[in-house]
Amino acid sequence: MRVPVGVLDWLWSFISFLPFFLLLLILGLVKAVIICPVVVGILVIGNSAVIIGLWTAHFLWTYYCVARTKRIGLVLKILVLLLLPIPLVLWPVVGILGSFVGGIGYGFFAPLLATFEAVGENVRDKFYHCFVDGSLSTISGSCTVVRDLTDFCFHSYFSYMDELSEKVSEGEKPMDIKLSKLPSCLMVILIAVPVDVLMITALALWKSPFMLFIGWKRLLEDLIGREGPFLETVCVPFAALAIILWPLAVVGAVLGAVVSSFFLGLYSVVIVHQEESLLMGLAYVVAVISLFDEYVNDLLYLREGSRLPRPRYRKNMENLNADESNTGLKNRRENSLETKLFSQRSRTLKLAIQQYKPVHVWDWLFKSCEENGRTLLREGLINIKDIEACFTKGDCKKLGIKLPASSLLQCLLVSAKSDSPGLVMSDDAELTMNNGPRDKLFEWVIGPLLIMKEQIKKLQLDENEEACLRKIIIKCKNEKPEDWDECGFSSEDNVRRAQLQGILRRLEGVVAAMTRIPTFRRRFMNLVKVLYVESIQAAASPSQSGNALKYKRSIKSSKDNSSDKKDSRNGTEKEATNRTSDDEIIV
Repeated sequence: MRVPVGVLDWLWSFISFLPFFLLLLILGLVKAVIICPVVVGILVIGNSAVIIGLWTAHFLWTYYCVARTKRIGLVLKILVLLLLPIPLVLWPVVGILGSFVGGIGYGFFAPLLATFEAVGENVRDKFYHCFVDGSLSTISGSCTVVRDLTDFCFHSYFSYMDELSEKVSEGEKPMDIKLSKLPSCLMVILIAVPVDVLMITALALWKSPFMLFIGWKRLLEDLIGREGPFLETVCVPFAALAIILWPLAVVGAVLGAVVSSFFLGLYSVVIVHQEESLLMGLAYVVAVISLFDEYVNDLLYLREGSRLPRPRYRKNMENLNADESNTGLKNRRENSLETKLFSQRSRTLKLAIQQYKPVHVWDWLFKSCEENGRTLLREGLINIKDIEACFTKGDCKKLGIKLPASSLLQCLLVSAKSDSPGLVMSDDAELTMNNGPRDKLFEWVIGPLLIMKEQIKKLQLDENEEACLRKIIIKCKNEKPEDWDECGFSSEDNVRRAQLQGILRRLEGVVAAMTRIPTFRRRFMNLVKVLYVESIQAAASPSQSGNALKYKRSIKSSKDNSSDKKDSRNGTEKEATNRTSDDEIIV
């Protein structure tokens, strides 16, 4: 698309786009009005049925696990048991109300934005997509939200509670509170919550005009200069829509600040208990206001720091401030300056694509699990019985941990051999902390994986050890060095074994945390379905003659709780050799 040069060219471009934008806006609003009630109905009815249907089980199981756990002390346990009815009673109200509000927002804006996206440069048959895009996809997305909430309530929540009630390791001290600190904690709550909520709300309201006008200024600069995403996608219509809806983003930011201020005030209790000082808690009440002001200033590119007082609320605050001033604060300011300068230059979608999003990481992980699953089937490390138990009975305790852990282990081994500072996802893609998703959840996952990669790199494994590790993570336990005696691990060094076992245990722990994400379970079940269907099709393929008969017998014996692993391995080897590239499916 030719970029207009000069005021007259820009003015003519704007005038010619204006009727086009108005027609798209009217069409998008009509689609939003039609789709929104359907989406709200699906979310409210579906989520309400899940929340109310499982509420009794959640209530009883939560009390049982909290009363049974050894991870928290007696005083804290009694306090939690007394306060548990409050969140448990509020959960259905908050869940249903959130479904209603979220349904309105998603059902209205998704079709509206999809209408504008349908006229992008890379979209064929724009007229057709203007009417179709954002309709069925929005309804399907609302059903996916209900499915994810069901997975969380039915699987993830009980998994968290089961972990809470597990036995603690030797030497682990239970978390408890001191009775002598309860009066100080109650006093600081009575002061912190009203003060922080009022002051942070006042700061958010004071900064909101800056956010409004700075955002409008940036959008108008991109509109006039035809920079950023407006250069390569929908240009003026998207810019005009963003300008119109920007006040809603400002209102949402202010409401988010008000909600977060409540929790920032509650954190003063943690300061009082950790520092064993009421004065430190009161100092935090004042300091957190200054911290919030500095964060907003950095976000809006206003002056650095804050002029509000920031008293010391940690006993070792001087060392912490020194370290921050030498490293963290300096890096943050440099990054802020680079971001500011970068935002003032032309931004293109090509640069934006270099930043991986969570969906990209998920796609790579499940694609890797799919390919690795076929390999493990071919090698006989997993069989049709394991896949059938997960797919038909929902028993994924083994496959749900072992298969993703094996795929991540393969990634770690490849990354350790390369000179990449991150994780090698494919021949032309690598994931680092710099280009990874700006999501705390993924940072908690990527960070430990990068540490494990460096540990594997220092161990300098040979090919036999790498091949053995791929089998061990599927077949063997990783609790003691003696667990690998029958697994054929080549090294007899118990220290080396203990180091590798520690890495595998942490890897399985990372995977266990990932499995509690609702999106993970939904996509993993789709992956298992693909593997299960392919196994059945391999058994029914007439081109495999004798091996197909063997594979059928292995399936029948699996259902009868027998284990004919040799026949299953032969069948899957034949099936894998006859696959074409069209069978590569990304779920």
